[in-house]
Amino acid sequence: MAGLQLKIVPITDSLSLKARTYEALKAAITNLNIYDPGAELKLDERDLSERFGVSRTPLREALAQLESEGLVRIVARRGIFIVRKTKSEILDMITVWAALESMAARLATKEATDDELSGLREHIDLFSADAVAQNMGEYSDANIRFHQTIIGLGGCPLISKLAEELFFHVRAIRNRTIGEQDRARRSIADHTAIVTALEARDTERAERLVREHTLRLRDHVEKFVDID
Repeated sequence: MAGLQLKIVPITDSLSLKARTYEALKAAITNLNIYDPGAELKLDERDLSERFGVSRTPLREALAQLESEGLVRIVARRGIFIVRKTKSEILDMITVWAALESMAARLATKEATDDELSGLREHIDLFSADAVAQNMGEYSDANIRFHQTIIGLGGCPLISKLAEELFFHVRAIRNRTIGEQDRARRSIADHTAIVTALEARDTERAERLVREHTLRLRDHVEKFVDID
């Protein structure tokens, strides 16, 4: 059976073709669940060129930029590969994310407006326990937006920058694991408690709940996830 592959949208606007090719390819890679055991990590330059509808020159420039960012690896005489971190590296990245997001939550209790904090409920109120099981893909996306929003509400550009550097792999591992061991159902309960603490501007509790929530992801990955 064929593995998971990139979903490609042809590039039709010639304006800044290199930049558009880069953005389109990065989006396709970001949307691929790279930690799924069936994910196809090897990229075919000719196939990508045909599916994007661009020549190989802007594609190669885009690939070079993605390699400089650590998202792909170009190996002479072997090909182009989407980078997948080791399990040890993923555990470290989740640990750092927990530190960054919990500090962002702490700052958010002091910096964010009431409307901004209550707006976090948009990412959880649409999903009952039953709705999660029926709409796992949608909830997975909402889950990612929830955590990104907390990072942003902290109002610290450096935290946002550091989190962005981790985002690709942390997002991918969240997507890989959200449907396992009843994590999605428990995630809703955690998120609800986090928003309640943020709205109450309970700084210590909000920081602790966010940190513990992310570290539970780390524990799950350590115990249950095998990464080749």
